[in-house]
Amino acid sequence: MSDVDVRVSTKVSSSMRARQLSAMFDVPEQAEAERHWAGRVPLDEREWNVGLIVGPSGAGKSTVARHLFGLEELPSWESLSVIDDFRADVSMDEIAASCQAVGFNTIPAWLRPYAVLSTGERFRVELARRMIESPADRPLLVDEFTSVVDRQVAKIGAHAVQKWVRRSARQFVAVSCHYDIVDWLRPDWVLEPATMTFRWESLRPRPPLAYSIERVPYAAWRLFAPFHYLTAELNRSARCFVLFVDDEPAAFAGVLHRPHARATNVKGLSRLVTLPDWQGLGLAFVLSDALGAAYKRSGLRFHTYPAHPALIHGYDRSPMYAMTQAPRGALGRGTGSTSSTPKWRFGRRPNAVFEYVGPAAERDDWLHDDPRTRSLSADEREHALA
Repeated sequence: MSDVDVRVSTKVSSSMRARQLSAMFDVPEQAEAERHWAGRVPLDEREWNVGLIVGPSGAGKSTVARHLFGLEELPSWESLSVIDDFRADVSMDEIAASCQAVGFNTIPAWLRPYAVLSTGERFRVELARRMIESPADRPLLVDEFTSVVDRQVAKIGAHAVQKWVRRSARQFVAVSCHYDIVDWLRPDWVLEPATMTFRWESLRPRPPLAYSIERVPYAAWRLFAPFHYLTAELNRSARCFVLFVDDEPAAFAGVLHRPHARATNVKGLSRLVTLPDWQGLGLAFVLSDALGAAYKRSGLRFHTYPAHPALIHGYDRSPMYAMTQAPRGALGRGTGSTSSTPKWRFGRRPNAVFEYVGPAAERDDWLHDDPRTRSLSADEREHALA
């Protein structure tokens, strides 16, 4: 698999229109058109997980990809819910893990048919299914990678996919005409068929995101409520916060005062939601960590009560939190568990309880800012506060 030498020949039409076109644009008449790609692609020189074949449309990306990795296999979607389209021998645990790995974390969307999902959700669930159903002994090839989605979704999706691929020790090859995903996909190698240039890449960190967290009015919950995995209800007394990226709302947290038998200083995270286009970057944890640190500076304890498996996994791995109660029927780090690889049983509704134990923030004034001073970004304000 270290050399590419591909020729594609096609017969040229000799119709009346074809001859008129040749005359109009002075195109030389010929019986056949041929394209040729040749070059070194030394994939056997190093171990790798993620590859990228990139270049403009018509550069030969798909042709070269098929020569190197075979035909792309596309799934079909026919059921009333996307989870029922996964292969019958795939467990619900595996489906959940795969969907969460690509940032498809909106649980209600799992129960909808593929046809009604948004373009971004289709992109993610198709990746989830192909990753879990494709043979593990050969690279998973995805042509037109991110071509049909918003560029922000493309970047985040690329980042989520490469994390899953590296964790699972698989090989994944993306074929794309977009260069903006390179820093997010973090490929081990890049091939550009337009010039037949191949290069190994060093693993680089993903680009940083500038974000801000601010207190917002209760009405902001309307924007996030449809994407919560349990309910669209939120107590009216909740103090609401939104994490903004480039002035766009991305994640929401609702915090309530929690009555406690032995303490009066407990604040609890009642709702935590990330909008679908931003799922896969861990922004929910960034938001909850910031809240925990700020409340600790205020002399208050901060608890979370996740039931979502991905949230339980995340909090259990975080050094910022200590589990005070494990969900029934689940194994985890918890208090007294010695397992270094916690395993949670998907579908167990009882929640876990975690307490923030990280450092206190340097300031906490933003916890108490008047929410009327900030709603949402200009594009979302009318919708969320109507």
